[in-house]
Amino acid sequence: MKNLKFKVISKYLKPYKKEFFIGALALLIVNILSVVIPLEVKNIIDQLQKGFSSEFVISKSFLLIFLATCMGLIRLFSRQIVFGIGRKVEVNLRQKLFDHLLIQDPEWIQKKGSGDIISRATSDVENIRRLLGFTVLSLCNIVLAYSFTIPSMFAINKTLTISALIIFPVILGIVSLFGGRMVSQRKSQQESLSKLSDLIQEDLSGISAIKIYSQENSEKKEFNIYNNAYRNSAIKLARTASTLFPLLQGISSISLLILLGLGTFQLDSGFISIGGLVALILYVERLVFPTALLGFTLNTFQLGQVSLDRVEEIFQNHPNIVDGANSKFLKRKIKGSLEARDLTIKYPGSLFNSLNGLNFKIHPGELIAIVGPVGCGKTTLARALGRTIEIPQDQLFLDEIDVKNIKLGDLRKNISIVPQEAFLFTSTISENLRFGEPKASNGLVKKSAKKAGLIDDVNNFPQKFQTIVGERGITLSGGQRQRTALGRALLVNSPIIVLDDALASVDNKTAARIIGEIRDRKNKTIIMISHQLSVAATCDRVLVMDNGEIVQEGNHNDLVKEEGLYKKLWERELAANIVKS
Repeated sequence: MKNLKFKVISKYLKPYKKEFFIGALALLIVNILSVVIPLEVKNIIDQLQKGFSSEFVISKSFLLIFLATCMGLIRLFSRQIVFGIGRKVEVNLRQKLFDHLLIQDPEWIQKKGSGDIISRATSDVENIRRLLGFTVLSLCNIVLAYSFTIPSMFAINKTLTISALIIFPVILGIVSLFGGRMVSQRKSQQESLSKLSDLIQEDLSGISAIKIYSQENSEKKEFNIYNNAYRNSAIKLARTASTLFPLLQGISSISLLILLGLGTFQLDSGFISIGGLVALILYVERLVFPTALLGFTLNTFQLGQVSLDRVEEIFQNHPNIVDGANSKFLKRKIKGSLEARDLTIKYPGSLFNSLNGLNFKIHPGELIAIVGPVGCGKTTLARALGRTIEIPQDQLFLDEIDVKNIKLGDLRKNISIVPQEAFLFTSTISENLRFGEPKASNGLVKKSAKKAGLIDDVNNFPQKFQTIVGERGITLSGGQRQRTALGRALLVNSPIIVLDDALASVDNKTAARIIGEIRDRKNKTIIMISHQLSVAATCDRVLVMDNGEIVQEGNHNDLVKEEGLYKKLWERELAANIVKS
């Protein structure tokens, strides 16, 4: 698992290997200078023991100032380079993650939870940035500091060096002991944050339902539970970290005490000079900071590892609905015929088929109604037509071409689907209508709004087409949202339009007017999936579904004369209208 994480880290750093090399080289120079400066101090002090010279002191002082300045500037440069790499990785990773999310199946996104995904795309990506910025810099600095400093200390006095460093294995043992606990606590904190984000996202989306059913207090209590869970996980991690860091710093400082105590005897015995002892103190102080920082570095590294796992988990998920090996772009203009041949679809985990050997043929330019009782498979058919669910090979054809062999982008450009639950973006009516055709002219936007029966509503808004619809179109009524979605589909100008109960929130009079508008079409095949039989009555042909099959077929006038499901549904709708009136 560790090797896998290092492979992932290397993968993220690979595009920036040149910059990383420059940053590492600068860091190398910094560590060389940090070894040279104490040695120069040693030589100066030892020379002054033999005799004082103002020229010597001034020249050496300028040398030390020059070396310290160079070291500071190069250190600053190395940090800017390495931290810059972390920022670039953050931006590119977030873009890559967003691109990957856009190709996922909607069911997976909904099951995963948008709050959890947002948490991974924001806080987890930031943690990875720190891992590849601060942590990499800190770890490289620790390795170089030990690699250069310890040999220099041994060259001055082996006994004092061993005595001063004897405590450092204890530090590494403590770091190892706390490490596993901090990883577990950090993961728990991230999961708690994801649950909290999910709840906020869900409650803000469903704020109307919360108010309708007066569930504010219930949601407050649930938020309090998740909020406290996050607080508790954060406190546990903070306690561990606040124990580890001072402990490491305190133990590291013991090295200085050992060095001062034993160094006094070494001075008296003549085994070390005053300059040598000062240099050793400077070297130990140099090791104390990165060693004490090791705990914080470890925490950041482990946090980054947890975030790597969470982000890579998203990248490991691949959509089920993708272009097949035989998929090709359409080379000719689609006429608009559709045919199902024993189309059978069964959802994962379901005991029954949603579509059970469905057969039909729709000709170009037809206005077709598909009706049937709730649960008969109408929506599944709509999703199959747009391939938003997986379908078998050789069972659904567009102009005699198996839809499985058509590139998804091409298929969806030629079949526009308007769902019952119309989703609108937080932007203007004009931008929502243009969503499928961003470059459409104002004239086409107005024309599509008119065909969708929306133009009168828009003209009554103070800002007309520039009216902001709010999140998910909250400022519009259900009927207005559906008509906006319909206008969006009409603007795309696809050869085939599928309306999946897209007029359910529209009254019969308005629905009839809209149907009259879209009947004035040029070679457009329109499929109206609806429970409103008054809508079906105006169509060229009606397909009646039950239990995933077509059980009746014909025009409205013929179907109401023969005994069957359609006649029962029609009589039921007439009775319901009489009761309403």
